[in-house]
Amino acid sequence: MRRVRPRLVGVADLDPVEQIKELSSTLASVESVLDLDAKRTEIEQLREQSADPELWNDQDNAQKVTRRLSFLESEINKVEGIRQRLDDLGVLFELAAAEDDADTLAEAENELESLRKDVGELEVRTLLSGPYDEREALVSINAQAGGVDAADWAQMLQRMYLRWAERRGYPTEVYETSYAEEAGIKSTTFTVKAPFAYGTLRGEHGTHRLVRISPFDNQSRRQTSFAGVDVVPVVEQSDHIDIDEGELRIDVYRSSGPGGQGVNTTDSAVRITHLPSGIVVSCQNERSQLQNRATAMSVLQAKLLERKRQEEKAELAELRGDSVSSWGTQMRNYVLQPYQSVKDVRTGAETGNTGAVLDGEIDEFIDAEIRWMRSRERDGD
Repeated sequence: MRRVRPRLVGVADLDPVEQIKELSSTLASVESVLDLDAKRTEIEQLREQSADPELWNDQDNAQKVTRRLSFLESEINKVEGIRQRLDDLGVLFELAAAEDDADTLAEAENELESLRKDVGELEVRTLLSGPYDEREALVSINAQAGGVDAADWAQMLQRMYLRWAERRGYPTEVYETSYAEEAGIKSTTFTVKAPFAYGTLRGEHGTHRLVRISPFDNQSRRQTSFAGVDVVPVVEQSDHIDIDEGELRIDVYRSSGPGGQGVNTTDSAVRITHLPSGIVVSCQNERSQLQNRATAMSVLQAKLLERKRQEEKAELAELRGDSVSSWGTQMRNYVLQPYQSVKDVRTGAETGNTGAVLDGEIDEFIDAEIRWMRSRERDGD
């Protein structure tokens, strides 16, 4: 065991005792905003519902109840776990000083840094207070300028978000994927089935730009390609979206996989075009044409709900004489060659670890954009 002179210096060159007090105060504020007592009461109610055998007569509602229960239990465990770690950390620093032990001190400082990050993430969670933030998210990705590289880029983004959801334990369901002829995808639509998924991901809406040496160029030239990401809240029964069947064009077609490979032998996939708005949605993940049509209609409702919300926001801004800012423009650059960098053009968040980002480690970007959006909303933009 290495021994050193006592040194109670934290990662920020401040007294760790004061840093722990500051984190404890922040956590107390988070606990107040999250209203843990109300969540515990809801957990008991959901446990009673989940114990009822008749709950599973309605599969969709049963899954909604169990997902909500799992989410609330995870929230409570996370906060209680961080509170316990803060209590233990003070003891660990005292032990390091008492035993004059550099290894224990290093362990305590690492834990302090980890707790600072975890408390910060919880604090960001309290900023999700919008009218739809608590809902599940419907994510669409479309290849834009860049040819085959753009199609490949769209598929890379799909994998990035699905890996992000997987890392968090969030269930996902891919409704539709339209594969490009040479490589990649033209478009895809999927849901992230977790509470607050929309509030968490809505800042990802916009154009994502990729710069790299094209693997599809026989001269190995640098290529810039673009893909658009659209994030809307999943509709619920309480939403009132009237859709006139006469304004829809409904096409059925045979589902296909990469390279045009057939998935089904019947025309079960459904594409719905809303003629007044030009919105087109598709679903091909179900075997039944009726199921695909129902899912596609729910996707269309979500798109129209978001369109209505944005129109109302624009009208209100016009009445106030405010300018309406749009987040639907280029929002993040991913550079793989000649150097490696991922940078958000709005928040300034940046990292050189492009591999980790493309493997779903995007929480730092998401946290930064949630804070950015909240500050913009507070300022009235």
